[in-house]
Amino acid sequence: MSAPDLSRITTIEDLRVVAKRRVPRMFYDYADSGAWTEGTYRANEEDFQKIKLRQRVAVNMEGRSLRTTLVGQDAAMPLAIAPTGLTGMQHADGEILAARACAEFGVPFTLSTMSICSIEDVAAGTGGHPFWFQLYVMRDRGFIEALIDRAKAAGCSALVLTLDLQIMGQRHKDIKNGLSTPPKPTLANLINLATKPRWCLGMLGTKRRTFGNIVGHAKGVSDMSSLSMWTAEQFDPCLSWADVEWIKKRWGGKLILKGILDVEDARMAADTGADALVVSNHGGRQLDGAVSSISLVPAIADAVGSRIEVLMDGGVRSGQDVLKAVALGARGAMIGRSFLYGLGAFGQPGVKRALEILYKEMDVTMALCGRTQVDKVDQGILVPGTYPA
Repeated sequence: MSAPDLSRITTIEDLRVVAKRRVPRMFYDYADSGAWTEGTYRANEEDFQKIKLRQRVAVNMEGRSLRTTLVGQDAAMPLAIAPTGLTGMQHADGEILAARACAEFGVPFTLSTMSICSIEDVAAGTGGHPFWFQLYVMRDRGFIEALIDRAKAAGCSALVLTLDLQIMGQRHKDIKNGLSTPPKPTLANLINLATKPRWCLGMLGTKRRTFGNIVGHAKGVSDMSSLSMWTAEQFDPCLSWADVEWIKKRWGGKLILKGILDVEDARMAADTGADALVVSNHGGRQLDGAVSSISLVPAIADAVGSRIEVLMDGGVRSGQDVLKAVALGARGAMIGRSFLYGLGAFGQPGVKRALEILYKEMDVTMALCGRTQVDKVDQGILVPGTYPA
């Protein structure tokens, strides 16, 4: 089958509109929603828009390059795919398809613990191309050790330890939709699925319909239809910095700490000797009422940027957003929803298109701001007074 012509898809918003039409409501809402009032979810995007760019002219714009390194790994641009749960419910075999698109484009892909396709599925599906693996800390330490060992065996090049989900935030849409995987055969679900024939055909063609890293691996787990029940029972509310040290030693490779939204926590993260941190509020899906991610990037980069690489996620919907994050001190940005929209809309070609859109927006914006090398981008491309100091 030939790849669809996506030349008329020119923005991430275009992909979102198609994804909303093609993905079942409970899974679309799972990706495209925040906690409680969704105030922090909205602030992540809105605060990017407040930051204004300086237009520069009569500058030689030839020889531009977005190439950089992220946690020591070459990248085509300062962007990585963030870990997102249930990616394989946006599109059949979603994690494998997204990882392939990232491998071809040259940006890191991060697989979530709560993925549908397993670590082994993605390693096999990408021909052994290295990817990052995201770890949640659970009560069963033996299972955590096994996950780390499986990530090592799969050749994962970095471990992303998420620190901001010891307990689940209030996600009202997931509760109202009765989120489960696979979907329960309720009347409401069946009616909604009947309007998503493309998605249903894809799911009929795959055996991957539940949490591949957990079912059949964790002790006594044969059914994980309820994500909220699993997290309530298994995610460890006693997570501490001592656990980070233990995981760092057990893993032995590149370690990224995700979920930092406070300068004091950033200093503690740097003290662990981890290689990078991600300024993040979990996409506005955990503590509603928290500040946006981008608003804290300058302070955190200033406090610890000389000791640990600073990444960020939350609200990135354009290449301009990525460039603004870099200008404020981040090494790069991670995207979740932006690639999920592409995946839900068109599968692997949709993820590729999302990456192309972001690359183009970044390249053109950098040029019009008078810079040619992304590693030379700093606050000089921003209008003073429009960005957090």
